[in-house]
Parts: sequence; C-alpha cells; structure tokens
Amino acid sequence: MVEVRQVKTKKDIKEFIEFPLRLYKKCPYFIPPLYGDEKKLLTSGGNTKYAESAFFLALKDGKTAGRLHAIIQKQYNELHSTTQVRFTRFDSIDDKEVAHALFKAAEDWGKARNMKQIVGPLGFSDLDREGMLVEGFEEDSTFEEQYNFPYYPQLVEAYGFKKDADWLEYELRAPKEENKTLARITKRSLEMNKLHVASSNMSKRRYIAKYRDGFFDCLDECYRKLYGTVPITREAQDELIDQFLLIVNKKYLVFICDENDRVVGFGLCFPGLSDALRYSKGKLTPLTLLKILRVVRKPKVIDLGLVAVRPEYQRKAVNAVLLEGMIKMLTEGTVEKCETNLNLETNTAVQAQWKYFSSRQHKRRRSYIKEIG
Repeated sequence: MVEVRQVKTKKDIKEFIEFPLRLYKKCPYFIPPLYGDEKKLLTSGGNTKYAESAFFLALKDGKTAGRLHAIIQKQYNELHSTTQVRFTRFDSIDDKEVAHALFKAAEDWGKARNMKQIVGPLGFSDLDREGMLVEGFEEDSTFEEQYNFPYYPQLVEAYGFKKDADWLEYELRAPKEENKTLARITKRSLEMNKLHVASSNMSKRRYIAKYRDGFFDCLDECYRKLYGTVPITREAQDELIDQFLLIVNKKYLVFICDENDRVVGFGLCFPGLSDALRYSKGKLTPLTLLKILRVVRKPKVIDLGLVAVRPEYQRKAVNAVLLEGMIKMLTEGTVEKCETNLNLETNTAVQAQWKYFSSRQHKRRRSYIKEIG
C-alpha cells in the first residue's frame, strides 16, 4: 500500500532531501544538488510572492519510495494566460503505484487551486534543473542538470503524460582544424558594431556587480519567449549570485558591450563540478570545497550555462565573438570539452553554431504535459 503525505516536519524535510541520495548511491552518473540549498528551500516552504509550492513524500510498506515537488508559477501563468501546476524533484523507485500516487497528489493539489494542466519537470524558472532525461543515460551529468534512471519516462508516460518540449545537449571539443575565418569575422563584427569585450581587470565581485543589471536585462530580453521561462526578480537575482559566486571564474564569463557599456551579449560558463561533487552527497565539506576550488582554477570540463545576444545584434555576427572565445578555451588551456546543457529542440539557430566544433549530440531531455481531470 502507498501512502502520500505532504512534507511538514524537520524529519520530512531531511527525508525529502536524502531519498535521492540513497536511490542513486551506486549510480556514477548522478550529481547531487547542494544539500544546503535544498534544505533552505524546503525550510522556507518554497512559497514566494510569485510562486506557491507543495512537497510530497510517498511511502510504501512504511519506507520512503518516492518524492515530488509541485509548483504554481504565478508569473508564468499570468504572462501566458494559462493555469498550470509544475512538477519537479520527482524521484521514485521503479514502481508505477508509487509514481502515480505522487502525480495524483500533485494533480489534486493543483485542481484545488483551479489548475487545468500539470507539466514538468520544470522548476521555478529555467535557471533551475529541468527536463527528464530520455536519452543519454550513460553519459556524464553536469551539476546544472538532473540525472534520472531509464525507467522514469515509462513511469511518467504510463500516467498519461505526453511530450510537451524536448531539449538537446551536445558535447563540444576543439575543432580538428583552425578556423581563421571566424577570427576575422569576430574582429570585424566588433569594429562595425562599435562593440567591445568588457575588461575583467578587477575583482570578481566588482566585475559581477558592475555588469549584473545589464546581464539580467539582456537575459530577460533574449529568453522571455523561450519555453517555461519567467522574468528573474531582483530577489532571485541576489540568490543566484550568492549561489554561484564561488564557482564563477572570470576567465569563463564574457560580457559584450556597446559604446555606452550596455551589455548586448554574454557567455556565462561554469567549470564543470561533476567530479568534485559526485560522491559528496551535496555537502560542502572541507575536502569537497578544496576539490571545487581546484576545478574552478583549472577545469577540464566547461558547462555552458547561458549564452545570449540581443535581437538587434543577432544577425551581425556578434555570436562569433563568443564562439571564438569557446574555441580558445578548448585549445589554449586545461579544458578538454564543453557541455552545452539544454538547447530547445526547435532552436536550430543555436544548434547550427556547434558546427564550428567537433560536436556530438549525446543527451535529450523532455518536459511532459497532461490535462488535469
């Protein structure tokens, strides 16, 4: 018999966070989120001015067998005139009864709040982990995205969910031959458009503070129409900066600016933390911190976090500046490969850029949708 209960107590919070750590204990591809961040979210209840949350645990024969986080993203629903409840942080043993009980609990919670659809995996914004892995189960995961076992899609689809959107992920390595044309295009694009790459000759904290507003404004303009996205509030911006300040290396953070120092494009990349965090259970012990700091200084893998160019510059070869920078990363330092993270399946313009590299499409993630009732 399966019992589903909403997370209320400190014991429930601990169990919600630690269940996937036990489930994936022997899985070499699973990379845990930071334990402290998860605890902070659950302790707060996940409720803000812009979102409402509920966390569920499923118990079978008295033992935890699954979990799920349900979210009503009010911003998204208002902007798109829709009534959706999202699900994320879904983990379950290979048992339809357990998975379906969790989805039913999220559905009922959404229906009680007049929601008409359930979608996911989607978080509070597209900067959270999102999408369910449907291809690439034996590929290395990145810290930014969630791994899941091959049986997960079967559990979801058996409940009646259908595909809503897919993302593709690519592994990029240095091109086999030098592309001198790209370097010329980069130089000419900067000159003709009166642009420059922002100087990073300052402390990391000051560098981020100087360009943060321009970065988030550019991000909002470029990403606002993409699947599942919402504007990033000032409060959320501050939290993101606090979370990622430790792992940001200025060398892999590029701002392209106009004559007035307005950000018109950016490339935000992170040193790949998978190896440093794989067996940490998400806890920042002194040893784990030491591993992270080593990786940040001399990474072998770079995760492409966010890349964008404002619409008015997208046909002016400004993206060549970012591509050339990525190629230099792969040819001049310790970096062996880049992981693109999520590219919408329909975003062929972005995918076309990977022809400048030795590329391999190696993972696919999916967001599902189901009508409630």
